[in-house]
Amino acid sequence: MLAFLSFVGFTLFVAGFAYYKTRNAHLTDSAEGYFLGGRSLTGVYIGGSMLLMNLSTEHLVGLNGLSFRTGFIVMAWEVMAAMTIVLFAMFFLPRYLKLGISTIPEYLERRFDKQTLTITSILFLSMYVISLLPIVLYTGAIALESLFQVSHVFNVDKDTAMWIMVWGVGGMGALYAVFGGIKAIAVADTINGVGLITGGLMVTLFALAYVGDGNVWSGLLEVYESNPDKFNSIGDKDSLVPFSTLFTGLIISNMFFWCTNQSIVQKALGAKNLAEGQKGVLLCAFFKLMIPSIIILPGIIAFHVFQGQIDNPDHAYPNLVQLVLPEVLVGFFAAVVVGAVFSTFSGGLNSSVTLFTVNIFKKSLKPDATEAQTVKVGKFLGLGLALVSMIVAPLVANAPDGLFYLIQQLQGIFNSPILSVVLVGLLTKRVPAIAAKLGLVFGMSAYILFNFVIKIDIHFFHLVGMLFVINVVFMLVVGYFYPQEAYQEVYTEQVNIEPWSMSLPVSVLITLGSVSMYIYLAHNVPGWLMTGYYVLAASALGYVFWSIGRELMKSPRLAARAQAD
Repeated sequence: MLAFLSFVGFTLFVAGFAYYKTRNAHLTDSAEGYFLGGRSLTGVYIGGSMLLMNLSTEHLVGLNGLSFRTGFIVMAWEVMAAMTIVLFAMFFLPRYLKLGISTIPEYLERRFDKQTLTITSILFLSMYVISLLPIVLYTGAIALESLFQVSHVFNVDKDTAMWIMVWGVGGMGALYAVFGGIKAIAVADTINGVGLITGGLMVTLFALAYVGDGNVWSGLLEVYESNPDKFNSIGDKDSLVPFSTLFTGLIISNMFFWCTNQSIVQKALGAKNLAEGQKGVLLCAFFKLMIPSIIILPGIIAFHVFQGQIDNPDHAYPNLVQLVLPEVLVGFFAAVVVGAVFSTFSGGLNSSVTLFTVNIFKKSLKPDATEAQTVKVGKFLGLGLALVSMIVAPLVANAPDGLFYLIQQLQGIFNSPILSVVLVGLLTKRVPAIAAKLGLVFGMSAYILFNFVIKIDIHFFHLVGMLFVINVVFMLVVGYFYPQEAYQEVYTEQVNIEPWSMSLPVSVLITLGSVSMYIYLAHNVPGWLMTGYYVLAASALGYVFWSIGRELMKSPRLAARAQAD
């Protein structure tokens, strides 16, 4: 009963606060208000929304399942993410806001042509329906079954319980996304983000205390000393995610997700100005460095507690939560898990709707549609996609290498071709539209052929990296022999693009934190490398402290005091 009351209480609080913050009608009546929050989002909401759009049950369940199997080597997704988020804040976001775009395909239409926009929009829509929305619902159902034993409550078998939870959570998430718009999503995401980090840290601390008989530090030492191979950031050549993939497809996958993926980028496109956008994006990057303690370490603790004796690694984290968390906190954590599912599911739906209405409906099907008609079509499409996702969700069970790994494999279909086209568009002026269209079609087709049909003996991340390079080289060659008229970027002046004064030093600090995590968790690091690292770290910290001092001296109070002296 305590679990149920805490679940209901936190869920109602989030819903009520989101309604209070978004009760202005214009945020859901106009297309810009519905899709971009009226370009009024501040840094805290952007950072929280981006984090929770990414961090959901496919991470809590799926990535902890991978760490249960392989250890800290899977932190590559999270640590590399922090560095690519920095890249988004410093390079991509200023250009996106300068152009005043609503979607990434909209930029590709300006840079190339309308057909490029249509192809990219279809690819994004396919990615959300195939590799995101159903898996998010299914992993959420796994977590809730473990926390609340839904099959026992309703006296049904576990498969039936999965269907009940998928449709219950999916239905509420769809209503949330379809009738709330992106600002409602962003506000609720921020609260749920705080709850998810708090709840996730509590699970880790309670689990370590369980292992250490009440002492968290003793528990951590016992887990580490009993499983030293699990605490290796490098892994070995047989790792599920070999270290070498960091420099090929994994960095491509991360750049795609954080710099060009519509569901993530859309949060920052709603920023009131560039400074607020950079603050929010870098806040998200900072929290990504904390995330391994929530979505990787518990999987290793579960391996220690259950002695590796769990049939399906994707059940490791839910079983650990049920074992160590007090009843009064189980309901709160379940509410946070549901909020995480809502966030990713509703964010994916909102992005899908934005892609279709802005790039296909308004551009090709009904160019003269009114704002109200556009929003109405978007709402109907959102409900339709939600239904498809809820039907497909239970069919993704029993992925051989885990659900998170399945997501990454499926997204390989889309990430290399889309990222290559966006990057070439941003970095060149004369590559023609035909090169972009051929690159998109070739990249997608080649990945499906080599990874799923022929199944060549190469890690799929290496394949993603190879196809990315081939795509870029091909487009540059076409641009060299058949150049188009030089493309000129136009500043739309929709928002102020003056950068945040502390964006560079904060970016340096986050990058240093990412490298430090790899250095300190790596086994057998050569002495010369450690010496070079210490020199680099000292230089970076010196620059950061100098920048902080410079900013403090600019404050009105200090300036007035200096003038008085």
